[in-house]
Amino acid sequence: MSVVEFAEYLVKSIVKESELVKVSEFQADEDVTILEILVPEGDMGRVIGKNGRTSTSIRTLIQAFAAINNMPKVKINIDSF
Repeated sequence: MSVVEFAEYLVKSIVKESELVKVSEFQADEDVTILEILVPEGDMGRVIGKNGRTSTSIRTLIQAFAAINNMPKVKINIDSF
């Protein structure tokens, strides 16, 4: 399972409109990967959570997944459309 698939699995299990979730991967440097997670605007509150707790947890889980699988550092951007 790649880090993109893992991020999709996490976010799709939280939102109502899971078919609209998009996760893209970009290489910033040779040692940094950027994940861009796009969710519908109506589901943004679910992804952020109270005081940002859910989004912080998502970031922590994705970074832990990358560390366990010896992947480069991962930065996560969560946005709505």
